[in-house]
Amino acid sequence: METSPPQNPSSGDPSDASSLAAAALDVPARAWRSLVSRLPPLLAAVSDLQRRYFGVPRRRRRRRAALPLPLRPAAAHSARIAGEMPKAFVILDDVVQHTLTNLHSIHKSLLFWQAKAEGTNSQKVYFMIFERGPRAFVDATYQTLTRLGSNGRPVQYILHSASDMVSTKLAALASMQHCLATFLAEIHSEVDRCREGLTANSDKSLHTLFIVLNTTFSKLEVSLRNAGEGQDELCTHDGNSYELFGKLPEVDLESQEWTESLLTDGISLIYQNLQKLDSFLSSQLSSHKKPNRLTIYWLPYTCGALGLSVCSLWLLRHSSLMGSPDIDNWIQDAKESVAGFWDEHVEKPIISIRDELFETFKQRDKGVMENQEVQLTEDSLRRMLVAFCEQTEGRKLPEDLPVQAMLETLTKRYEKELIHPIQNLFSGELARAMLIQIQKLKLDLESGLLEMDQILRANAINFAVLAALPAFGLSLLLLMLLRTWIQRDHGAEGRGNIARCQRRLLLVDVERRLMEFQHYRDNGMEEEARYKFGLVLYTLDRLCKAVESHAKETGEWLSLREDIFDLAKLDMGMADKMVVVSRLKWMYNCLLPFSSSRLPRL
Repeated sequence: METSPPQNPSSGDPSDASSLAAAALDVPARAWRSLVSRLPPLLAAVSDLQRRYFGVPRRRRRRRAALPLPLRPAAAHSARIAGEMPKAFVILDDVVQHTLTNLHSIHKSLLFWQAKAEGTNSQKVYFMIFERGPRAFVDATYQTLTRLGSNGRPVQYILHSASDMVSTKLAALASMQHCLATFLAEIHSEVDRCREGLTANSDKSLHTLFIVLNTTFSKLEVSLRNAGEGQDELCTHDGNSYELFGKLPEVDLESQEWTESLLTDGISLIYQNLQKLDSFLSSQLSSHKKPNRLTIYWLPYTCGALGLSVCSLWLLRHSSLMGSPDIDNWIQDAKESVAGFWDEHVEKPIISIRDELFETFKQRDKGVMENQEVQLTEDSLRRMLVAFCEQTEGRKLPEDLPVQAMLETLTKRYEKELIHPIQNLFSGELARAMLIQIQKLKLDLESGLLEMDQILRANAINFAVLAALPAFGLSLLLLMLLRTWIQRDHGAEGRGNIARCQRRLLLVDVERRLMEFQHYRDNGMEEEARYKFGLVLYTLDRLCKAVESHAKETGEWLSLREDIFDLAKLDMGMADKMVVVSRLKWMYNCLLPFSSSRLPRL
């Protein structure tokens, strides 16, 4: 059999060189992925050793309880009110809350990758290059340059890679969501079926609980194996599979009795199973969850860090550490500017407004006196005009004769006297007419000054307010920014219109998934029906948390909570649930399209 001689890599074609370079670049990536995949089990093992030998309890993620289990007999309800929850209830709540927490993590990642799948081509290219971290940026740049050099189509290659990556992640996340939602529905179904045993005496309730959890955990393990996800984690080094969850003890209560050690071991095994489930899902989500904020915005953060470094070096150069007084001088100038702004636009205008208010009251009497002086001047002028006109015309004038008419007579006499000014200055009425005109000018001047003084005095407060407007505008802007930051939307639990829309979208999801659940149930597709019912329970839990604080403020919480709990009941008909959904849409303020304060008044 003939074999081809080995080729020298240095003499090969460029495609071989690029392949070798890509393989060399891929080695650190495989090593890093291997390390990351083995890190969660290693950390879990360290945590178990620490708890076992040093007595340190493991910290688990806890979510506040929202949607209750279908256990509502009178005894269980009274136990909830008294605060003495049976152990079986507490353990079941922990199992459900663990499942809801994992479902929420998967749901957030699903929403992220669905948004990427529906984005435009330019958004996909930008994400593949700039939003997956620095190493992905280097890889994408290398692939782009390589394909440009070989006359390839780098954009199509990036789009194809993005499509493959997103579809793979969506399929894996949807599979995990299917398993957990079905597991949640199984728990509710088994709890509803074994309700009497779970609310009996302590030993019988725990025995019933172990039976329920054995059934549900075994079904969950089967679904995880059938889903094809995490097969490496479910196999040993020699390729043999092992059980993910330990089997809880079951005892025939008619022939045997529970011992304290058996109960303790069983409860401990339940929480070990929950820890195994968390570790398994964490290892799966590590490669499929959405990137963290630091990974997505690494480029702006890097540019910001570089800019901050340059700014720090520049500040260090101008600081006193390098013997430069620039920063000290700038700080002093800034203090003086702020103090000047405060003095000119805040303190002085306020003091001016205060002083003007007091001055207004003080000047009221002064204004009355000035008005009296002007009135005396006007009366004196009128008497002089009356005497002049009566002497000139030789008859008594009426009392209501206006001053303007007498001034016209004075003007005609004055013009006549000016024909012989020197003669009439000594023997005529010219001097007297000039004195009367001067008195009239004095009266006009005093009247004008008095009106101007009154105008300025009346607008003194307005001028002071105008001087304070810059400080008032700046304060108003800061208050608006602070109010926006405090009342910003926090998802569906926020207070804005966006949060209100998200709460209504949650209600729409509940309605749609209830209809899908009924459709699969009517067609005999029990597996898909359980999956949809699990999603209904998860969405109801989110809705319950989103509306709780708002409904308590308006006094609607008790009624709203009962309606949400009714939608989670297995024995309630679909027609009745649709009536409840309709009531939720239009009867509660926190779920209306807009606040009730904006409703039109009839």
